[in-house]
Amino acid sequence: MIYVGIDVAKDKHDCCIVDSDGVIINDCLRICNSSEGFELLYTSILSALSGQNISNVKIGLESTGHYSTNLQNYLYAKGFRLYILNPLATNLFRKAQTLRKTKTDKTDALVIAKMLFSDDAKSYSPVSYQIQELKSLTRHRYRMIGYRSKLKISITRLIDIIFPELPKHVWSIHQNSSYCLLT
Repeated sequence: MIYVGIDVAKDKHDCCIVDSDGVIINDCLRICNSSEGFELLYTSILSALSGQNISNVKIGLESTGHYSTNLQNYLYAKGFRLYILNPLATNLFRKAQTLRKTKTDKTDALVIAKMLFSDDAKSYSPVSYQIQELKSLTRHRYRMIGYRSKLKISITRLIDIIFPELPKHVWSIHQNSSYCLLT
């Protein structure tokens, strides 16, 4: 069995390949977040397999938002088993393994590969385009509501300074008629 740990970043990914005996096959593989980098990772994994089936490969990476989406889709399309790990769990696992406080991308990739030795990881299944878009729209709506709330607070503060009598004469200073009156 081959275990691949990938520390995901915006522009590059650090990868570590370990076999089932814990022997590090490749611990300093750095790939770009591009199709050329993905191909380099793919060929490195195939060379580490030495003729075995790709079902003998477990690939783990942290859940880091959209930075890993293209890599996940690429590896999933190639037929690999992917495991998405919680960054907090990875951090705790790293702290439990050593007393040193060294945290580099290279060590994180090795920690992720070692975490795959246990079967606690949640396997990856691709999310449909519609679900991704709904998530994006929901998050955008949440940000817009927060922005609107900040603007309402700012308007209330300004009205309290400029025209403190207005709230006594209207039901709400944030209704359309109040805004028309103020303009």
